Amino acid sequence: MSSEASPEERLYAIVEQGLCIGCGLCQAVAGADKIRVCKTQNGYLQPVVVGELDHACVDKIYASCPGTRVEGLPERLVEADSKLDNVWGPWRRMLRGWAGDAELRFEGSTGGVLSALAAYLLESKRVEFILHVKTSTTDPSFGESTLSYARADVLEAAGSRYGPSATLVDINEVLDREQAFAFIGKPCDIAALRNYAQQDARVDRLVGYWLTLVCGGFGTPASTQDFYRRMAINPNEVTGLRYRGRGCPGPTRVDTAAGSSEFHYLDFWGEDETCWALPFRCKICPDAIGEAADIAVADTWPGGSPTREASVDDPGVNALVARSAVGEELIAAAAAAGALQVDYDIVPDTLSLYQPHQVNKKYAVWARHQGLTDAGRLAPQTAGLRIEALAGELPAASNAFQREGTRQRVEQGKASEPRPQAAENS
Repeated sequence: MSSEASPEERLYAIVEQGLCIGCGLCQAVAGADKIRVCKTQNGYLQPVVVGELDHACVDKIYASCPGTRVEGLPERLVEADSKLDNVWGPWRRMLRGWAGDAELRFEGSTGGVLSALAAYLLESKRVEFILHVKTSTTDPSFGESTLSYARADVLEAAGSRYGPSATLVDINEVLDREQAFAFIGKPCDIAALRNYAQQDARVDRLVGYWLTLVCGGFGTPASTQDFYRRMAINPNEVTGLRYRGRGCPGPTRVDTAAGSSEFHYLDFWGEDETCWALPFRCKICPDAIGEAADIAVADTWPGGSPTREASVDDPGVNALVARSAVGEELIAAAAAAGALQVDYDIVPDTLSLYQPHQVNKKYAVWARHQGLTDAGRLAPQTAGLRIEALAGELPAASNAFQREGTRQRVEQGKASEPRPQAAENS
């Protein structure tokens, strides 16, 4: 980017170059009088400049934005006896398990483990509340930041959200409460809040537990609209959208004033990862496996996706990765209390069987970042994620293919977004 770029141009470069995931943190950094994260005309949640920015403010945004900076688990949290897998990162325990509460297991995604841990943290009074995401009250395909104080709140927010979610837009107001809490977010949300901890000491003081999912990305707004069209649903009539849950994966349910319709999970996502319509940022994500969290939770479908024959009566089983001593202790305590049911311990190769697309991305991402640099684009700054070392394990031709492919995507406009403009009524 030109050294003469204005603060506003620098901020918008993150969005225009396909690196924004709509987490909302830039609004928290700058203030709502300068930046407002809202639904824009292309359907995403993105920042719109509403006041005067200066370079110092944008420097802080660049230092905290997960589009420009992603790091692994802070070194102080990696114990000397922790194990390290080049793909899956630092870990202390890997296992299969599910929510001990049958209702949380049924309503949650896969085995309901994140909901179970959230409810346990509240009921054991380890934290005052959970900061996470629930279904948006304004757009059924979106998620919105919420605080849960009791099991009933957690249950209401259960289930995956595959649309934009500004999880951190109100983080300063949350920190102002001066109460201990747990944070559950996508890996990029975790990265954003870890980054922000370098600017606001309250983060590390108040966030007692960092929990995440192993993330396949979220669907583009255009893909959600296409799903409605394919299912002969008028998007303007949709009042509710549940992506999965109530089984494993459970049905995708769409509510309208005329009634409800249920579809297979694969009707939304497609038969395999080649069908996934993802934001560009998800395709070059250096940490979709949640390396900066205390615990990361994953699906356990061999090959990475359910089949159409998968029973809706399947109660679901999660894989859990405890990365820190805090995460390891939480799993043990939740299991002892019956909040978590443990099946058996696993190893990184088991996770690779369940999540082959994550393995492929982790190996490819360094070359993809080089392709961004070749095209004169911003590329996320990374640390502690071993992506260059993993690329070194591949044949030179594989890295060249990924690198050149990314450069060509940029050239073809496939990695670009228009300058954000607020949508009507946003």
